[in-house]
Amino acid sequence: MAKRNLAELKIPATSAFIPVAKRVATTLGGQLGLSLMDLDELAIALTQACDSAISAADDLGTPADLKLTYFATNRALVVDVDLMPTGAALSLPVVPHDSTIDPELQRLAYEMIRCFVDDFRPTIEPRTGHVSFRMVKHLAG
Repeated sequence: MAKRNLAELKIPATSAFIPVAKRVATTLGGQLGLSLMDLDELAIALTQACDSAISAADDLGTPADLKLTYFATNRALVVDVDLMPTGAALSLPVVPHDSTIDPELQRLAYEMIRCFVDDFRPTIEPRTGHVSFRMVKHLAG
């Protein structure tokens, strides 16, 4: 799998910046040849992934950014979403993390994302609460 980096975006972990992340994804996906339906599905999945990461940031109670990495493989657009601490919080706390997020709502959010992308891999570090998502949308044909 040949990997080609396309873009990296760092935005505040607030919902006001989700449209920026979606715009980058749809622009890059269009350049790679994703259909309009695939672009819409990717935008829906990316919105939910960013929203889930923002909820995790709120749950941690530390200022955070979202780092989005966009890259292409031979037949797909891959988007990674990582929750990154900001400012004085240079690293996420290394204390046992007790989430206040309802596990059923989290499961439903992840299932929704899976409906709109071809591969979805959430990673949550249980000790720190660090959240990372990988979404893959394959080119048709």
